[in-house]
Amino acid sequence: MIAATAIAPVTTPPYAHRAIELAFAPEPVFVGRCRRIATATLRLWDVPESVAENAVLIVSELVTNAIEHGGRETALRVRLSETELRIEVTDGNPRPAVLHTPADDEESGRGLYLVALLTDRWGTSDGGTTTWCTILLEGES
Repeated sequence: MIAATAIAPVTTPPYAHRAIELAFAPEPVFVGRCRRIATATLRLWDVPESVAENAVLIVSELVTNAIEHGGRETALRVRLSETELRIEVTDGNPRPAVLHTPADDEESGRGLYLVALLTDRWGTSDGGTTTWCTILLEGES
């Protein structure tokens, strides 16, 4: 006779600490690839759709900036904690990203402006090679 026992399902907190890191060549094709990977990862992590949509736009903008203004060392890191989603993009350029408000007729230059609008905090590393931002999760302040 085989005895059956009930096994309680394994549960994790809604936002357990998770992270991904991708190194990529500074080529435009990687903007779309990073965006798709971020989309799939955030869906897998059950990040709320409104946060995920903003995060994917931020990934697109920061990766684009890294490719256009950076060096050969490009990487994307996305980290999820219980309280926030953190996105970091390293571009190898020691000149830190600078926020400016583009003129109405400028065709580019709105990336960091969008990042500033969609996040709770953003900044650059001390060495200037990494631009980061955080989005607080629901219920956090």
